[in-house]
Amino acid sequence: MEKFYHRIIFFIIAAIICQVSVLATPVVKIIPLKDEVGSTTWRYVQKGLDEAKLDKADAVIIHMNTYGGAVDYADSIRTAIINFEIPIYAFIDNNAASAGALIAIACDSIYMRNGANIGAATVVNGTGEAMPDKYQSYMRSMIRATAQSHGKITRIDANGDTITRWMRDPLIAEAMVDPRTSVPEIGDDSTRVVSFTALEAMQYGFCEAIVESTDEIIKNRLGYNEYQLTSYNPSLKDNIFGFLTNPALQAILIMIMIGGIYFELQTPGMGFPSAAAIVAAILYFLPLYLDGFALEWEIMLFAFGIVMLALEIFVIPGWGFAGVVGIISLMISLLFSIINNNDNTPLLETSGLYTAVATVLTGTVLGAALVIYLSHKIGSDGIFRFTALRKEQNISDGYIGVPAELGKFVGMNATATTVLRPAGKIRIRDKIFDATSTGEFIEEGAQVKVVKYENSQLYVEEIKSTNI
Repeated sequence: MEKFYHRIIFFIIAAIICQVSVLATPVVKIIPLKDEVGSTTWRYVQKGLDEAKLDKADAVIIHMNTYGGAVDYADSIRTAIINFEIPIYAFIDNNAASAGALIAIACDSIYMRNGANIGAATVVNGTGEAMPDKYQSYMRSMIRATAQSHGKITRIDANGDTITRWMRDPLIAEAMVDPRTSVPEIGDDSTRVVSFTALEAMQYGFCEAIVESTDEIIKNRLGYNEYQLTSYNPSLKDNIFGFLTNPALQAILIMIMIGGIYFELQTPGMGFPSAAAIVAAILYFLPLYLDGFALEWEIMLFAFGIVMLALEIFVIPGWGFAGVVGIISLMISLLFSIINNNDNTPLLETSGLYTAVATVLTGTVLGAALVIYLSHKIGSDGIFRFTALRKEQNISDGYIGVPAELGKFVGMNATATTVLRPAGKIRIRDKIFDATSTGEFIEEGAQVKVVKYENSQLYVEEIKSTNI
């Protein structure tokens, strides 16, 4: 019996030793950044850093090979890196150009493979041409601030003198953006944007060492002989949500929502416009909601805006208070849903605010253009309405074609057989015709007068009864 208890105690002690050993093993998180910097790579970094916190990682390595990308997403990534409580190291496998250079400089240490490059951070447009100076000025200040965030280091030279210098020289960082920035230290002739090879980056303080793998960084630079390595592996959901949160696609979704809402309110009934608007709204709000950007009240505000617009059109016609409130509610909802939050409050001071405003304004302008364009292309009876497409207009029901001689009905009285909002049906001499109201909506059964005939379409106005 005594041996039995000894064995139990032995196993308990062994389990405790194993657990302590596991807890003492350093954890290193690898996050890949090997694509164009944009909404998808920003999502990768976010999720990777969140996993690093959950794993209680001791260090994070960003495995980098990118030619750059969108400045706003690069700014978001570099801000997250600077403010992260766990040390983050960049391993430049091949390239860290443009936005990639900004992200690498934000890391606590930079390691490069032999033959890798860093620099060339000038802001360019889609065709590769340099953007105006106001964009370059913002990038210059951003990359300077990023370099300055690492502070200064103090060394004693061979003569025993104390030398204090920046860990990452802000002037050199600025020269990666603007060729006009002269850096005497590197003999720059102010005719080129600065880019460094791995050896040059080491010489001027933008690389700690030349290594060939992340394992070499962990063992030789961090000093972890035994360690637990975990990697962030993007899921299909990450790729889909990253694609859906691209500002260009978000602007298109806003355009579809605006166009769908407008045409559906003009010709009520669950048809193509409403289906398109609903699908676009789901694709717009769902990834933002699941990522914590779009809050419940912002989505409810969007629904409230649609209700107010419907009230303005159907209940209290005329452009007034309800319509203005509806439009403002929609714009605020779309804008705040893109912006990150802190305790359910949008962070209006973040750099993402500019991207959010640009996205919503672009989508709104595109939506207005779509409405104007399709208004001239779509028939007054709603060519995209599923209900209209399924409707059979049989001769036995009183429907006939619209011959050119319908102009003879101008000046005649008729009866509205459907609601005209503004298009509908009227009865003249026991026959049904398409017609459009020239003014306010006309209710079913109202007496109307044919006032004109244009483009094979009868136009009517309601006959108002008068009291004598």
